[in-house]
This record gives sequence, C-alpha cells and structure tokens, in this order.
Amino acid sequence: MSTVAVRRNFPIGHYVRVVSSVIVSLLFLFPIFWMVLTSFKQQVDIFTVPPKLFFEPTFDSYIRYFQRSDIVGKLANTVIIASCSALLSIVVGSMAGYALARIKLKGANAFGVIILLSRGVPPIALAVPIFLVARKYGLTDKHITLIIAYATFLIPYVMWLMRGFFLSLPRELEEAALIDGCSRFGAFIRIIVPLSMPGLISTFIFSMILSWEELLFALVLTNREATTIPVAIAGIAGDTDTGANWGALTAVGTATVIPVVIFALFIQKWLIQGLADGTTK
Repeated sequence: MSTVAVRRNFPIGHYVRVVSSVIVSLLFLFPIFWMVLTSFKQQVDIFTVPPKLFFEPTFDSYIRYFQRSDIVGKLANTVIIASCSALLSIVVGSMAGYALARIKLKGANAFGVIILLSRGVPPIALAVPIFLVARKYGLTDKHITLIIAYATFLIPYVMWLMRGFFLSLPRELEEAALIDGCSRFGAFIRIIVPLSMPGLISTFIFSMILSWEELLFALVLTNREATTIPVAIAGIAGDTDTGANWGALTAVGTATVIPVVIFALFIQKWLIQGLADGTTK
C-alpha cells in the first residue's frame, strides 16, 4: 500500500520534470560558472588542454585590468544610465499602459499594437538617426542621450506589461475614488500605483537588465565620458595582438554580472510576487 501511495504522490512525470529542470538549469548556469572560474586562472591555465578545474587561483586579471582602465567609472555610468532609463520608462510606460487599460478611446488597441510593433524595428535603424540628432545639438557622449535612447525601446515593453496588471484590477476601486473627489490622475497615483507595486518593481528590474546589457546604442552614441561596461567588454576582445584577452574579459564580465545578481537578491521578494501576480491574473 505504501508503494502505491508513493507512486500516486510522485508519478514518473514528476521525476522527469525535476530531472529536466535540473539539466536545463545546469546548461544555463555552466557558462557563468566557467566565466567566473576562468577569471581566477593564470593566462597559462586558461589555454590548458584538457581544461583545469583545480588550480592555484589568482587575482592578476582583476588587478591588471582594473588598474589600467577606467572600469569603475564605466560601471558607474552603467548604473546611472540603466537605473534612470528604467525609471523614465516606468513613469511614461505605466501611464500609457493605464490609458490603454482604462480610458475608452477609438482605435486605442490599434494604437497600442503599433507602439508594440515599434520594438520590431532594427536597433541600428534608430541608432543612426539618434546619433545625427545628438551630434547636431552637441549631446553625443552624454548620459541623457543614452537614457532617452534606451527609453525609446523600453517604453513599449513597459506599457504592455503594465497594461496587463491594470486590467486585472477591479474598476470599482477607481470609481469609488472618483466619487470621493479624486481626479483620474489622483486615483491612478493613490489607488492603482500602490496596488500594482509588485508589477512595477518586476517590470523595473527587467527594464534595468535590458539597459544594463545594451551595446549598440552605447557604442554609437558614446566615446569616453558616458561609455558603459558592455562597450568596455567589447573593446577588451581585441585588446591584444595575439587574440582575445580572456583573463580580462572574464574578470570584467564577472564584475558586471555580480551587481545584477546582488540587486536581484535584494529585491527577489517583490520580483517573485510580481511574476506570480502576473501569472495568476
């Protein structure tokens, strides 16, 4: 009887799903593990065949490159630009999503679809015109230029995500606020925004990650002052005459990933809640 009960509680499909999830997770995590491992290897150990799993760790790659290049400044630029562009896109995109979800306008759905389709435009088609405009007004290599450029492709993404959250909230809440004397904007700020906070936070996180890893706009629109860490990593690839400087690449790559991981760990409570709410609703 106990065997039958165990089989009923844990069917074969359960074990298949668990094993499959573990295998897929390992496949996704292995490149990150190998990058971190390589960053602590000496140059001779990086090219050893077969690869070494056990070796004498060293911080030479970190010390050599972080002392020679302005990696700290580029990391600071990335934090400023990614957080500001994500915040701007959340403010504008959430209001646009609320308008699509609540305000009855003729052709609103078609207008929203057109905005979403703008995400399908090749980035290079936007990067060149933005560069020409920025050069004309003397805004090349400025933080504000990258912030606005990133917001152009983040706002449609935020708008449609938040539209789903707003549609899941009952209209009676806003109607009660309007009866009590609130304006439409006041009801949005005082009622809708607090209730949608998990969705706002999770969308902000995804927006910041997209900005953090963006390369093309940063490569075209910056030169020195506002250069971000993805541009620095791309430059390291051809840093030597003999090929890619894998020690520096993996060291800077590890230093780039760590802030995102720490940030995600701090806000994982709201991230999971936002994802769960979006899935349930």
